Amino acid sequence: MSEMIIGAAKPRIDGPAKLTGQARYSSDNNLTGMAHAYGVFSTIAHGKIINIDTSLAKQSLGVIDIFHHDNFPDLYHTPSMMEQENKVEEIRLPFEDNHIYYAGQFVALVVADTFENARAAAYKVRVDYQAYSAIANLEQGLEHGDLQMQEKTQHSRGNPEQAYQTAKHTIDATYRTPVETHNPMEMHATVAAWQGDHLTMYDTTQGVVNARNVYAKVFGLSPDQVTVLTPFLGSGFGGKLWPWPNAIAAAGAARAVGQSVKLVVPRQEMFTTTGHRPETRQRLRLATNEDGKLVSVRHDSISTTSVINKTGSYVELCGGMTKALYSCQNLSVTHGITYVNRGTPTSMRAPGAASGLFALESAMDEMANTLGMDPLEFRLLNYANQDESQDLPWSSNHIRDAYAQAAEQFGWAKRNAKVGSMHDGNEIIGWGMDSCNWEAIQYGCDARVAFREDGTVFASCGTQDIGTGTYTIVAQVLSDLTGLPLDKIEVQLGDSSYPSGPISGGSWATATTLPAIAKAGRKAIETLKKYAILSGGSFPKAKTEDLIYEHGQLSDKKGKTVHFMEVLKARRLASAEGEAHTNGAHTDKFSFRSFGAHFVEVRWDPGISRLRVSRVVSAIDAGRAMNKLTSRNQIEGSIVMGIGMALFEQTEYDPRDGRPVNNNFAEYLVPVHADQPEIDVILLDYPDYNFNEFGARGLGEIGITGIAAAIANAVFHATGKRIRELPITLDKLMDIVA
Repeated sequence: MSEMIIGAAKPRIDGPAKLTGQARYSSDNNLTGMAHAYGVFSTIAHGKIINIDTSLAKQSLGVIDIFHHDNFPDLYHTPSMMEQENKVEEIRLPFEDNHIYYAGQFVALVVADTFENARAAAYKVRVDYQAYSAIANLEQGLEHGDLQMQEKTQHSRGNPEQAYQTAKHTIDATYRTPVETHNPMEMHATVAAWQGDHLTMYDTTQGVVNARNVYAKVFGLSPDQVTVLTPFLGSGFGGKLWPWPNAIAAAGAARAVGQSVKLVVPRQEMFTTTGHRPETRQRLRLATNEDGKLVSVRHDSISTTSVINKTGSYVELCGGMTKALYSCQNLSVTHGITYVNRGTPTSMRAPGAASGLFALESAMDEMANTLGMDPLEFRLLNYANQDESQDLPWSSNHIRDAYAQAAEQFGWAKRNAKVGSMHDGNEIIGWGMDSCNWEAIQYGCDARVAFREDGTVFASCGTQDIGTGTYTIVAQVLSDLTGLPLDKIEVQLGDSSYPSGPISGGSWATATTLPAIAKAGRKAIETLKKYAILSGGSFPKAKTEDLIYEHGQLSDKKGKTVHFMEVLKARRLASAEGEAHTNGAHTDKFSFRSFGAHFVEVRWDPGISRLRVSRVVSAIDAGRAMNKLTSRNQIEGSIVMGIGMALFEQTEYDPRDGRPVNNNFAEYLVPVHADQPEIDVILLDYPDYNFNEFGARGLGEIGITGIAAAIANAVFHATGKRIRELPITLDKLMDIVA
């Protein structure tokens, strides 16, 4: 492989299309004769519909039909909305009955000739409810007695209780994280069109193949009767991994009215009906011997989930990283869920790990302070030589190098450990650090590559680019393989009719897609050679093994060289194709994970009660960086999102009735440009060839893991205030002002 292409900091090949407005996102599709839909959403969190009065709305201009539980096509349940992982995370089908499970639930859908007319009519639909008391938050769920331990997700080794009781040093602390909402730039949107029994969905999805399979089941179709198109996606952060009621409602309405229908979910309802990161309560009990070696770790977490489907409830696996990040022979991890009247939670960037490592890494900092030990020294002391949860060696683990490089770049050696001892003018400086961790996963994938008569190479795969740079790294792999420049490579993604590809989630798209692309490219080269040796071909008397492909040309032992365009023209062929399937990584020999470290500086001005993150240095060990530009971009974005988790983001619900109270961008705070600190990302770039031929693991998730804890640890160093409940808001620091 050429280092000039693989790993190079190349700009995104889809950038010009996005900058010039040529990139077509889901809601940009305006089909001939298309109708528009607008939802009516429940104003209660628990109860049932007594009556829906649509008489006034039907008199509104342009109304075609109004759908609700008494007027909607029959749909079918699907046993699994998570085709990729064989898990169960069922959504409630739209308008299934008259029961209300959460505020913001779809209760009706108005279809009209224009968006404005559909929205105006929706405001005129009157819904009468019988309201029941709602379970508004985690504590109310526990008070209600709804706690279910998830036996399949538990892990235990040794005797953590006995080791804790006899240990020299112990801590016992509880940490809490709130509901967070994804809020990508592009809202959830669907344009649904039927041609006979064939359904086409222009859909905001992070998994076109998975979505196709789900829609086929819901409408009683075979998969080849459904096409899902997502050539561009304005990100998703996990909120667009699985289908939500809005997409199915649009397709059902389109079939009923006999014309294509566009439905865009309003920003307010993206807080209610399209998923969120659930609320958690986590208890960490750590114990060490007199030297600071961990002898007991217990991580017990409870997360909220929806009451909609108690047999397929979503679980936030907060202890997933705790099982193996540090060495400890006595360890237990448990997960429990409690049911609340909210929409179904779902994966949000680094699900489980982002919340779980806030708790674990805060607890590690607390233990280091208890021991009087430097937090970095404490982590190095407890380095795990292997994955003790599986008794497997690491495929690759350079976290100690990550610690060293980030600490050196940050200047950690200059840290004064005394709380509140570092100053710059009126500001008190706090330094904190932690570890970050994420699993590395690779699934099976199909891909197609073709050498074309016009001198270009074409690649297709039924995955999608959600803004992470998948188009670009696929092109880089093919440029490296074929020797052609990037402008001669055409990549098409985001179409479920292409060879089956992975969802864009879990940081597994790169590791899953690229081996299949490369294998298909090699098969296309072999096809090209076969065409060349046929009668009338460019090398009619040669054997395929005698031909060498380099830089777009075939050559034989006699020195004859022919460009692949001429090979195809000689046979009057449009292309030479290769299609391939690759399997996932073998997980019985190695434990595959990515590692890293965050070092954070915060500044606290008690005179004006101002807290800010001023500097972050992160070193990431995620295998080979396929594109250093897009790789750094992924980590930088994760860090900023982690700052939002630590200091700003919290979806709040009225404890009296379970209704969201800040489901808008005016009151749901996220970091803006002024909040972004100086960020320095170090990519260690150690290829993990035990994982795949490129040595690449994923980058989308790991950057956010642990960053909230590093900030909380820095806040403690500056203020002496240990914040165990996110976000770290000023009211939690105000008693420091003196």
